[in-house]
Amino acid sequence: MGTQAASTRARLGSVLHVWMPEDRAFWVREGKAIARLNLWISIPALLLEHAVWMVWSVLVVSLPGIGFKFSTNQLFWLAALPGLSGGALRVFYSFMVPVFGGRKWTAISTITLLVPALAIGFALQDPNTTYPMFMLLALLCGLGGANFASSMANISFFFPPERKGSALGLNAGFGNLGVSLAQLAVPLAVTAGIFGALGGEPQIRAADGSRLWLQNAGFIWVPFIVASAVAAWYGMNDIAGARASFPEQAVIFRRKHNWLMCWLYLGTFGSFIGYSAAFPLLAGSQFAQVDALSFAFLGPLAGALARPFGGWLADRLGGAPVTFWAFAVMAFAAAGALYFLPKEAGPLALPWGPVQGDFDGFLAMFALLFLAAGIGNGSTFRMIPVIFLTERVREAQDRSTEAREQAVREAGKEAAAVLGFASAIGAFGGFFIPKSFGTSISVTGGPEGALYCFIVFYLTCIAATWRCYTRKRAQMRC
Repeated sequence: MGTQAASTRARLGSVLHVWMPEDRAFWVREGKAIARLNLWISIPALLLEHAVWMVWSVLVVSLPGIGFKFSTNQLFWLAALPGLSGGALRVFYSFMVPVFGGRKWTAISTITLLVPALAIGFALQDPNTTYPMFMLLALLCGLGGANFASSMANISFFFPPERKGSALGLNAGFGNLGVSLAQLAVPLAVTAGIFGALGGEPQIRAADGSRLWLQNAGFIWVPFIVASAVAAWYGMNDIAGARASFPEQAVIFRRKHNWLMCWLYLGTFGSFIGYSAAFPLLAGSQFAQVDALSFAFLGPLAGALARPFGGWLADRLGGAPVTFWAFAVMAFAAAGALYFLPKEAGPLALPWGPVQGDFDGFLAMFALLFLAAGIGNGSTFRMIPVIFLTERVREAQDRSTEAREQAVREAGKEAAAVLGFASAIGAFGGFFIPKSFGTSISVTGGPEGALYCFIVFYLTCIAATWRCYTRKRAQMRC
C-alpha cells in the first residue's frame, strides 16, 4: 500500500513528493518516463535561450551595411557583452532551481526572453538607435545565456548517476544547437518581410540596395518562446526533495573541486560559446573575400552535436581521460588556426604558412576546436556528479546506513549547484574570447595575440586535468 501511494504521489501533480532515481525498481516503473518528459521539454527551451543569447554574433556583421558606423572593436564589444551578462546572471540562476523548483523557474526564465527579443526587433527599425542602446540590448540577451545554469542543474536531479552524463549531454548538446540555429536562421529571416505590416519597414543595404528586415532577428523567436514557456509550466515537474536554500548550496564555495571544474569548464564551454560569438566577425575581418555568415553556423553545429557524444563517451571511458584529450586537441587546433591566418595581419603572425592565409584551413581548425570543445563540454559535466558523489560517500563510509543515504542526497544537491555555478564561470568565455580578439586586432593589427593566450590556457587545463583527475595517484580519478 505504501509503495502504491508513493507511486501515485510521484506521478500526479506538478510536484514530485517521492523521487528516487537511484532505486532501480522505481526508475523502471515510472522514474524513467517522468525524467524523459522533463528532459524533452527542457531541450527546446534551452535551444531558444541559446538562440537569443547568440543573436548578436550575426547582427554585428550586418549593422555596418545598413548605416550603423561602428568600429571593429565596437562590434566585437557587442558580440561579447551577451557573454558578460550571461555569465554574471548564471551565478544567480545556478541556485534558483532548489529554491523555486525546476518547473516554475524554467517557465519564468523562458518567458523573460520576450524582453530582449521584442526590444531588438523595435530598436533595429530606428536608424537613430545609439551605440549605448545597442550595448544595453546586447546585455539583455544575457538572459538567454543565464538559463543554461538552471536548466542543467534541474535536469541533473532527474537521472541516476550512471545516466547523468548522457542526459546532461542531450540537454546541453541539443540546447547548444540554438547557437547554430541563430546563425543559420537569422540571415535567412532578415531577407523577407515574414511578419507583413506587423514586422515594420525594411532597411536598405548600402552596398547593393537590397532590402533587409533586421528586426526579424528578434521577432522570429517570440511565438516559440511563448509556446516553450507554456509547455514548461504545464508539462514539467518540481522535485520536493531537491529543495535547498542558498546557504545550503553555498557549501560548494568551500569545495576545491568546484573551483577546479570551473576552470576546466571555462576551457570547454567558454571556448564553445566564445568562438561562436566571435567567429563570424573574426573570419570576416581576416578573410574579406569570404561571406562568413555562410559558414558561421557550422562550427557551433559541430560542437553542439559533439556534446552528447562527449557525455556518452565519458559514461564509458571516464570523464577525465576524455577531457584531457579534448584539451590536447584544442591546443593543437588553436595553433593550426594561427598557421592559416594571413601573415600581413600583425607583428605576431607566424613566419611560416601561406602568406595570404588559407580560409579552408582556418575553417577546418575552428571546426576541430568546436568539436573538441563540444566533447569536453559533455565530459566535464559527467565528471562533476561523479566527483561530488565519490567525495561525500567517502566521508560517510564508516557511518550508518541513514548517514550514507543522506550523503548521497547532499551530493546530488552539491553537484547540481556546481553544475550551475561552473556553467556560470564557463559562460564568461562568451565575453573574454570575442573581446580578446577585438583587443588583439586593435593593439597589434591581428588576432594572433589572443590565440597565443588561448593556447597557454589550454595547456594549464591539460596540466590540471592530469594532476587532479587522470594520473594514477590522483586524489579523484574519474
